[in-house]
Amino acid sequence: MSYKTINVRFQDRMCFLQFYRPKANNTINDILIEECHQVLALCEESITVVILEGLPEVFCFGVDFEGIHAQIASGKPSEQSPGSLYDLWLKLATGPYITISHLRGKVNAGGLGFVAASDIVLADQTAQLSLSELLFGLFPACVLPFLIRRIGFQKANYLTLMTRPISVQQAFEMGLVDAYDFESEALLRKHLVCLRRLSKTAILRYKRYMNGLNDLLIQSKSPAVAANQEFFSDPCVLEGIFRFVEKGEFPWED
Repeated sequence: MSYKTINVRFQDRMCFLQFYRPKANNTINDILIEECHQVLALCEESITVVILEGLPEVFCFGVDFEGIHAQIASGKPSEQSPGSLYDLWLKLATGPYITISHLRGKVNAGGLGFVAASDIVLADQTAQLSLSELLFGLFPACVLPFLIRRIGFQKANYLTLMTRPISVQQAFEMGLVDAYDFESEALLRKHLVCLRRLSKTAILRYKRYMNGLNDLLIQSKSPAVAANQEFFSDPCVLEGIFRFVEKGEFPWED
């Protein structure tokens, strides 16, 4: 199949899914969300490992502010899909396959949602991770349940409040990254040698069991989506995003 925002390659029982929006800094729009849903549906039956990758300079930089700017400029209301994006991350976290995020370069905001929803996170030395939402009067409502499940409440709280990028070493110490190396391609191959031996049935049973131990992700969906919809309908927030795209100025700058 041909996709507009991603590149997909199937090899043995593995799926390599690359975010590919080089002109948009690998940001998330509705098409990317829908195409990722389509690919994961194809993975349900026989794929055992799904590998998420980005570009060398950026894994994923979060919501497409340029797209929001275009909607505002045309007089249309912002068309965000928080429920669909949350469901996508839920599939990564709970689906019948092992999910790996392979990080290079920048990972910001919603991009961190893909990371936090993954079973395993690998990175190279260039990876930098951040949650910048509070700078614009937002907060990462849909990311936080996945992030809290992965690294705990206080570390997720700290990342959210500070808004600054952390290095791959800091991310590793927090437990957000499982392993990193200068040559992350080799690191990925080493992991796949082990993971590709696992049977589909064993993975399905294991993920089902682990998901049953903690229902945080299911319980958190409604409040997370509601919070997301609230601030993306706030004129002040949208004005701040519009101004940032137009002038490169943050909301507090004159």
